[in-house]
Amino acid sequence: MPSLGADMVEGTLLHWLVHPGDVVHKGDIVAEVDTTKAAIEVECFDDGVVGSILVPEGKTVRVGTPLATIEPAESVRGAPVSGPDGVRRVGLSATPLIQRLAQDAGIDLATLHGSGPGGRIVRADVENAISTGLGAPPRSAPVAAGFAEGVPAGERTAPQEGVGTPPSVQRPSPRTAVARASGYARRLALESGVELADVSGSGPGGAVRARDVRMAGVVPEPAPATEQPAPTQTADMAEPAPGLTAARAPEIGAQAPPRDPGAVRKVIAAAMTRSKRTVPHYYLSSTIDMDAAQRWLEATNLRVPVRARLLSSALVLCATARAARRVRALNGHWVDDEFHPASAVHLGVVVSLRGGGIMVPTIPDADALAPPAMMDAMREVVGRARSARLRSADTVPATITVTNLGELGVDSVFGVIAAPQVAIVGFGAVTARPCAVDGMLGVRPQLTATLSADHRASDGAIGARFLNIVAELLQHPEEL
Repeated sequence: MPSLGADMVEGTLLHWLVHPGDVVHKGDIVAEVDTTKAAIEVECFDDGVVGSILVPEGKTVRVGTPLATIEPAESVRGAPVSGPDGVRRVGLSATPLIQRLAQDAGIDLATLHGSGPGGRIVRADVENAISTGLGAPPRSAPVAAGFAEGVPAGERTAPQEGVGTPPSVQRPSPRTAVARASGYARRLALESGVELADVSGSGPGGAVRARDVRMAGVVPEPAPATEQPAPTQTADMAEPAPGLTAARAPEIGAQAPPRDPGAVRKVIAAAMTRSKRTVPHYYLSSTIDMDAAQRWLEATNLRVPVRARLLSSALVLCATARAARRVRALNGHWVDDEFHPASAVHLGVVVSLRGGGIMVPTIPDADALAPPAMMDAMREVVGRARSARLRSADTVPATITVTNLGELGVDSVFGVIAAPQVAIVGFGAVTARPCAVDGMLGVRPQLTATLSADHRASDGAIGARFLNIVAELLQHPEEL
């Protein structure tokens, strides 16, 4: 069970997207869990095969509880597979979606030669086999109530006694099993009567997005103020794990349960109160000349498309991450009365929520990102946070946090440390201010940077060095 910060103690397993025996790869989304603040898409951390499901859908468990087991990929990939021609093949690999496509079409994967990396069987290989008539006509299978995607409850096929597998492990029909789509796209398709299997997806790996559904069903665009952004879901949709009951939580792709603003505020209050009560804060501030950074941004943005243009926020995040890498005393955690420096810089970003409150998702390995990559990461993580649908990569424990209220016109902000971290950096607005330039009075774009740090892990001299490094980096943006 992933954690969305130190203030999270438990989460609820909403639904599984894989079942025992499925081959999974690093980055595949395998489950979705719900917390007080957001729904989190749990990504697989390594290649392998799903062994056993340890936490059933609908159960609430504490952070850190194992959800499932994954066996080494070699146990499947290296196993010899005998085809109908008697040839024993090794290295057979296919995602759960491809396995299901082949099974529904009556195709033996052992007869195919994969065209993907390392001989991996991809969708095109199965489709080519279908077009050449190698497969048997797909059989329609009964679907357990509550599991069909995009099919109204009243139209779902009831399980038949004595036919096929037990209701709790019935497979979805071919048309509902192959569609890959974001949660918002699935809900939109359900509401508009569009069959996802007939929609060509424009997302990564052919995933269906909301705009694809609108184009297929001529669904009117919602007003910008009311449309909810939806992260692209990249997991292959699979039947439920054996042993899960049909009376389940929301359908796959459905929106997570609505957030209780009062509960969110209580979680924030508890974490902030604990921090102020137990962490001895000290505070520093510094004024940074942003003239060079602003000029570099203007020149860079003239050379790139509008959608790829950078904001000053990307530069300050890059500068903070690199400074944290150089000043290790501010990058890590205070645990058991001892400071533990982190080996990487995982940058927490404070995001204000539309309904009130804040969320602090993480940009992992932020010190390795150039400004364009940081801008992309920032857009994505903020969008997922505000739609309350995060990925497990967004919940990697942050090693230092940034809060930026510059877009709201605030001159400076002193944050509260998110324990067990030992520092939080604040940035205000970049504004034109009078200052001395080469002995003359001038007006330059300037920025106030602040630092709130844990006095147990560092002191003012270390904090001052950190802010000086941030200022130096921002005055040489071409080196970021």
